[in-house]
Amino acid sequence: MTPSVEILKVGYSILNEEAKFMKANCTCTLVRDNNKIMLVDTLTAWDGIFLLKALEERGLQADDITHVVGTHGHSDHIGNLNLFTKALHIVGQSISHQDEYYLHSFEENDAYVISENIKIIATPGHTLSDVSVIVNGTLLGTVAIVGDLFEREDDIRNPDLWHKVAGSEDPDLQFKYRTMILDLADYVVPGHGPGFTVTNELKESHKK
Repeated sequence: MTPSVEILKVGYSILNEEAKFMKANCTCTLVRDNNKIMLVDTLTAWDGIFLLKALEERGLQADDITHVVGTHGHSDHIGNLNLFTKALHIVGQSISHQDEYYLHSFEENDAYVISENIKIIATPGHTLSDVSVIVNGTLLGTVAIVGDLFEREDDIRNPDLWHKVAGSEDPDLQFKYRTMILDLADYVVPGHGPGFTVTNELKESHKK
């Protein structure tokens, strides 16, 4: 079975400077590889009904999910973890099931392997515990589901979107891992927008 990556909901982030708030929700992604069924970034706490319905439309129930990943701990990415009590939870670099927490270094070259085609790697910067899900062998090639490492495709040409608007705990580190992902992936699912194909033009824009 070819691994599949499907976006269940496209995220967004809109800054309202006059009202001094940001309207935001994350991009939520379903990943399948044989008997592994993973959700990456589970929206806000107000999206549970939507999420369960989206799974039901695909012939899935909450208990079918084997792994839930929150790419980092911000509330718009981990709102419905409680719906998936059968799953292993990976939130940033914390791995747990019930009251058991599993140790993994997430140092460079120490990916957390889910299956032959799925692994989780550290991609800090937006927060210092960010992770990304790498899915190999899909119809799109290598897909990187990266959370807020990339806000959306536009932030490659307009770095202020990730550097200042979304915020970065370590901009230099984030830039390093953004570069790595663009070199590694054929397709990127960002934290707050639709997926995009990695082109040479995007790579060149990133370097400027």
